Amino acid sequence: MAKIKEPPFIWHNGEIKPWQDATVHVMAHGLHYGSSVFEGIRVYETPGGSAVFRLTDHLKRMYDSARIYHMPIPYDFDQLHQACTTIVTRNGLEHAYLRPIAYRGYGTMGVAPDPDTPVEVAVAAWDWGAYLGEEAKTRGVDVCISSWHRVAPNTIPAMAKAGGNYLSSQLIAIEAHDRGFGEGIALGTNGLLSEGSGENLFVVRDGKLYTPPSGSSILCGITRDTVFTLARQQGLEVVEQSLPREMLYIADELFFTGTAAEITPIRSVDGIEVRCGGRGPITEKLQQLFFGLFDGSTEDQWGWLEYCPKPEGDKASHVAAAVTV
Repeated sequence: MAKIKEPPFIWHNGEIKPWQDATVHVMAHGLHYGSSVFEGIRVYETPGGSAVFRLTDHLKRMYDSARIYHMPIPYDFDQLHQACTTIVTRNGLEHAYLRPIAYRGYGTMGVAPDPDTPVEVAVAAWDWGAYLGEEAKTRGVDVCISSWHRVAPNTIPAMAKAGGNYLSSQLIAIEAHDRGFGEGIALGTNGLLSEGSGENLFVVRDGKLYTPPSGSSILCGITRDTVFTLARQQGLEVVEQSLPREMLYIADELFFTGTAAEITPIRSVDGIEVRCGGRGPITEKLQQLFFGLFDGSTEDQWGWLEYCPKPEGDKASHVAAAVTV
């Protein structure tokens, strides 16, 4: 994974402060028990300025995740929305990766969080390139089926984007990398396909798109939903259904979706090359439509681009001082 390119500032508990000053106590509840919820959001440079992709939808999911875990976020939706767009501008970023996170902080200890345990919130924005590598967008990535399964229903809620869920993802990714693969794909407890360590999965066969349904212990991704819309607009049928692992070996095309991964083709699974040999024509078309949203070649009919405020004055003076939001 790439080292974080540290920007000057971060939004933390209602203030924009120097990046290095955003600290967390070592006895914070979230550190010990994984009690955090977060989002990963992309900011793209567009002809109209820096635009956050589907910010409203991401923040809605974050508040839903907090609701599942009985975690009251001490800032309302509009405050957090403003924090996300403002921190991009304050750091002078034209494109960025946004990470809003809410976590139970320091004050009490015990598995069941005490109502007095404070919930802290931060929003970071930094420059982060292609998650699975720039060349993977065209050549594809080699993946394996992981020996680790996704969590069973009614254990950990997969619909919540919570910090603790990603312990499963770590095991899947570490195993894949140790075996020389770029990513791993997990099965559900029923032995059917679930998702990658941090991506949703699509299978292309006979001109149709297939993807595991929400009941397959997946996170219902924002990029996944975007692909549904773009594909259907092109007359492509999208089928959500349970899928056996062998569908991967006989697919015409395979690809991952996710905020970090965007749309990344899969080149091989368990050493078996996908029939198209890398990026197939449907995957390439969907990439063109997706990235076209940011260069203006795809019309944003859905209001997915939410623009950051324009910097006042030159960029250098703009990031010279922290301010309170």
